[in-house]
Amino acid sequence: MATTVHKTTRNSQPPRTRRIHVQASEQQENLIRQGARERGESLTDFMVRTACTEAAHALAEKRHFTMPPEKWAAFLEALDMPAVLKPELQRLFSEPSILERR
Repeated sequence: MATTVHKTTRNSQPPRTRRIHVQASEQQENLIRQGARERGESLTDFMVRTACTEAAHALAEKRHFTMPPEKWAAFLEALDMPAVLKPELQRLFSEPSILERR
């Protein structure tokens, strides 16, 4: 049985085997190339890293979540628990803010 071994990049990531074609204006291309040079990265490394970072941020802002029924029940139970009053916070929020003081 043969085993396939992939050479990894300096960041221990699998080799790139897919192409993504993008079009950009001349200004955008110049800006991206300048950013890559500033970071000491190849254009591909810079574009893939920054695109993946932005994609991760976009996914982190996801507002729809799914969970198993037992976790959903526990979540609803926690939401239904009575609020715990914190006297220190009550006092803080009853005072005028620094922007409201004269």
